[in-house]
Amino acid sequence: MLFDSSIRKELARSFGATLVVLVTVVMTMMLIRTLGQASRGNVNPSDVIMVMGFTVLGQLPTILGLSLFVSVVGSLSRMYRDSEMVIWFASGRGLISFLPPLLRFAWPVVAVIAVLATLVWPWSNQQVQQLRSQYSQRSDIDRIAPGEFQESSDGSRVFFIDKDTPGAQAASNVFIVTNEPNSESVTSARSARLVYENGQRTVILSDGQRVETQTGAPGVKISEFKEYGLQLGSGGSSAAEDASARSQYTHTLWRSPQPAYQAEFGWRLGLPFAALNFVVLGLAVASVNPRAGNSASLMVALLAFIVYYNLMTLGQSWVGAGRIGALSFLALLHGGTLAAGLAVLAARHHRWSIRSLWTARRKEMLS
Repeated sequence: MLFDSSIRKELARSFGATLVVLVTVVMTMMLIRTLGQASRGNVNPSDVIMVMGFTVLGQLPTILGLSLFVSVVGSLSRMYRDSEMVIWFASGRGLISFLPPLLRFAWPVVAVIAVLATLVWPWSNQQVQQLRSQYSQRSDIDRIAPGEFQESSDGSRVFFIDKDTPGAQAASNVFIVTNEPNSESVTSARSARLVYENGQRTVILSDGQRVETQTGAPGVKISEFKEYGLQLGSGGSSAAEDASARSQYTHTLWRSPQPAYQAEFGWRLGLPFAALNFVVLGLAVASVNPRAGNSASLMVALLAFIVYYNLMTLGQSWVGAGRIGALSFLALLHGGTLAAGLAVLAARHHRWSIRSLWTARRKEMLS
């Protein structure tokens, strides 16, 4: 009882601290990334916090898996460093006896990862995709912001209006650049107002100038106007884009034979298996070498995590390309990793090594 409770308390403290640090780092990275998308016009600036929250929520399975791996390796390495492992070994506890308390601590985390990967991950992707779709389908007039250069939905126009605008239906010091297949025009006006004609919204420019150049033709056409009407696109398309595989629910991916759907299904199903393998790998690789420093085990753990997840990403691309089936890759990667981790754990438990096995084999041959 003391053996089990002491290990689980140590893991709980380490897991909580690691999770807080990783969530903070990921939130900072996602905030910077979302702000960059908002500056490029891909995300509504007022929805930055929501997009960041949904993105971090979708990344929680990976964060929890890494936190579990680091907590196992860090806790066991500290026990090695403080000679607590020596005490447990001297009391008759072998290395394999640490596996049951580790699994009892890890199974709720693995269950949460499974729920997040299969249910929350597609929901968060749907919310982010919906926010981006609503912002991208807004009209060109809705895109205009005082004091900022804004691009139209199709990328053919760039707008700018002065910060000192009379109201929502009027503007001052308007600047519009229009790129067409065979011409380019620059229109400037002292003022503009929005009117409705036949159900269409039209911008009436007043006291301005239009400079137009033709592609492949010499000369510039300059015209001045007292009033000039410019009809802006309504934005948005009647045909909605197909939802990506990342936004589909897990049962839909399971029923669909499309390789892209099967690849996403294999990725989601592999996340809880990877977390379970991290517990076994953490117990197998955790150790302290005084000559290598206290952080050697953590460096090995981070390297193993990066390699593991890169292999999962590579396998997802292979399944998406139809080179291998999703279930076959799950069995190959996660089953092979589990077998390798148990083999290393058994070798360390029984103190097997290539040298000892060779010596035993040699004595057997001599006898």
